[in-house]
Amino acid sequence: MALPTRDEAEKLLDSHVKDDYQRLHGRMVGTAMAGYAGKFGGDPDLWYITGLLHDIDFEEHPHEHPGESLKWFKEWGYPEELIHAVEAHAYGYNGFTTLPQTKLAAALMACDEMCGIFYAYHMMNPIPYGQMKASSLKKRFSEARFAAKIDRKVIERGCEALGVSVDEHIANLISFLGDFA
Repeated sequence: MALPTRDEAEKLLDSHVKDDYQRLHGRMVGTAMAGYAGKFGGDPDLWYITGLLHDIDFEEHPHEHPGESLKWFKEWGYPEELIHAVEAHAYGYNGFTTLPQTKLAAALMACDEMCGIFYAYHMMNPIPYGQMKASSLKKRFSEARFAAKIDRKVIERGCEALGVSVDEHIANLISFLGDFA
């Protein structure tokens, strides 16, 4: 199966996603996923591109997400592992019931929503992600009112499937995101 280059995937993201935050989110999740690829011996391009493109249809098809992108990825001949991960990251939303069966899928489930918490924290305290304190992020994770739309259960489910605790996950993302901007 074919995988686009990182450059091709970046252009694809930019052609479908016009919202600046959603573009940033895709790049942030992609960066976190590439970090986990290194930790678990995965293909860093596959993991990055999976994270980068996981919400590519969200803006255009929010009520079907990620249904449209799954169709596109199949038509474009993308790897089945990427398709499974994008489908599994939507567990519990819009009728999707696929649970993560791979480390790639588990990492996407864990990283997607947690990157939202990191971003919200960054908006309050604009320091490089790599300089954030794990204890502060853990506190914010525990506060249901902070970034209230983020589903902590999804993060916990992803972490469990990935085999890391939430505390380890937070520390990993601080390391993976480093000077991300």
